[in-house]
Amino acid sequence: MSKHNSSHLNDLTLILNASYLPLGICSSKRAICLYFLNKIDILMNYDHHIHSPSMQMRVPSVIKLKKYVSFNSLDVVLNRKNLLMRDHSSCQYCGSKSNLTIDHIVPKQKGGNDSWENLIIACSPCNSRKGNRTLIEAQMKLMKV
Repeated sequence: MSKHNSSHLNDLTLILNASYLPLGICSSKRAICLYFLNKIDILMNYDHHIHSPSMQMRVPSVIKLKKYVSFNSLDVVLNRKNLLMRDHSSCQYCGSKSNLTIDHIVPKQKGGNDSWENLIIACSPCNSRKGNRTLIEAQMKLMKV
């Protein structure tokens, strides 16, 4: 491919699942490779072309996978690291940044589960003070919901 046209290979291409839901983006170079592997359909193109001695084609801007891919980019793994990140590494009762633990807002023994909505970061003193009680029973409040 000529040097003049190689910059178009860095253009971004929207990838749609076979169901037409957006999956992400890739380089136009990757989209062209997927096209020649017969894995995608090109739905829209940029106005510019790429040239090589054996071919000329417009640069794809939107592609659709031929086979459906199970993928949910919105799922974030529920783990200590991600809870710390969400809660800014601070106790959600007092704001302390030391002796951090994970607390169930609704205790497991009272029907609470391991979910993003029920788990928070708490310092050991606040977690001990709350114990196996609900927020109302322990007369405690979260700094943010």
